[in-house]
Amino acid sequence: MCKGLSHLPASCLEKAKGMRVKLSHLADNAGSSGKRTLGLQAFRWFLRSEFSEENLEFWLACQEYRSTPRCMLGSKAESIYRQFINADAPQEVNLDAETRESLSVALERPGADAFARAQSSIYALMAKDSFPRFLRSQVRQEASRAS
Repeated sequence: MCKGLSHLPASCLEKAKGMRVKLSHLADNAGSSGKRTLGLQAFRWFLRSEFSEENLEFWLACQEYRSTPRCMLGSKAESIYRQFINADAPQEVNLDAETRESLSVALERPGADAFARAQSSIYALMAKDSFPRFLRSQVRQEASRAS
């Protein structure tokens, strides 16, 4: 059974909360500010260099999905599933079997929160692993100097 985030140390949870705010802010404002777009692009380039860009792309797709009109949820959910979840997906994200199974059930009648569990799982992965390395990376330093 999934333990959720409660088993993580408090320091990881604090970093994760900070990352969620930053990623949400970047996703909400992508395109409206050159500096924010630069930060998002730098993180994307960093993930690409680590062959894990699909995590950010999935997270952003889930953010966009949440604001999809109800009449389009089914087709949008199917598109996200084919792109990121399906076993032969071109950008398959690393999800545990239990989360994949819960997605299969949720997608039978997709709601705005159909991908919430999977998105949280990928978010936790980025918060615990990729984002801290990004903050220390040369890519981030160069992006900071450019802005």
